[in-house]
Amino acid sequence: MKPLSLFRTLVTLAGAAVLAGSALAAPLKIGVVPGIFADSVELAAKEAKAQGLDVQVVEFTDWTTPNVALDAGDIDLNYYQNSNYLANAVRSKGFDFVSVQPGILSYLGLYSTRHKTLADLPDGARVAIASDPVNIGRALRLLQHAGLITLRPDTGLLGTQADIVANPRRLRFIEVEGPQLVRATQDVDLALGYPYFIIPAKAFDASKGLAYTRYEDDSWAIQFVARKDRAADPRIAQFLAVYKTSPSVRQAIQRFYLNDAGLYRLAWLPR
Repeated sequence: MKPLSLFRTLVTLAGAAVLAGSALAAPLKIGVVPGIFADSVELAAKEAKAQGLDVQVVEFTDWTTPNVALDAGDIDLNYYQNSNYLANAVRSKGFDFVSVQPGILSYLGLYSTRHKTLADLPDGARVAIASDPVNIGRALRLLQHAGLITLRPDTGLLGTQADIVANPRRLRFIEVEGPQLVRATQDVDLALGYPYFIIPAKAFDASKGLAYTRYEDDSWAIQFVARKDRAADPRIAQFLAVYKTSPSVRQAIQRFYLNDAGLYRLAWLPR
């Protein structure tokens, strides 16, 4: 190789090494929603820092912005959506995202601050459910599982109120954005509830749900999601290894869920 060509090659390789080193030195930005998802990521971030990985946790209060921010490259990873929500986002918005690891599977419940059992619900009871397509369907399946309504046999994951074929109690449904359901619960007879919002709000006892989604598979676990073109980022792999193996993270999750295994499971562990 001629000296000039060799020099150019060395300069190119050196430049690539500098760029790679800069990428590794940049903070890994993870988008979360408040509650145990944010708290557990914060704990893992502290442990990752001891290994030389800088992690920046970015909190969002809605269920739209974390995917927009991920798509724009403003964050590297988000941790707030399950596989079914992700699939719908990819299908409807065209995001090129992939799940890189399952996290916490938080069971959802039906809660009431007015009635002690589902049998106590009056005819015409007002029921608050989440407003996004995936969680509308999830709420309706839970209501069917609880024996309150019947859905069309071919109803898929994105079922709507139009798929209800029997509603003997004449339940009236109110669609509310998921994070706001905690506050809405006191104003209705029954509400879909997310323990990871209920517990930090201290609004009522998350362990006193009248029915839960414990029958669901692990596709409903919250996923760590990345853009497909960044999924192989070594910083992501390093952080996820910390998150999965940290005793402090597991203990914090257990405490958060009131030491009640009926409210959650760690989906990265075998059943």
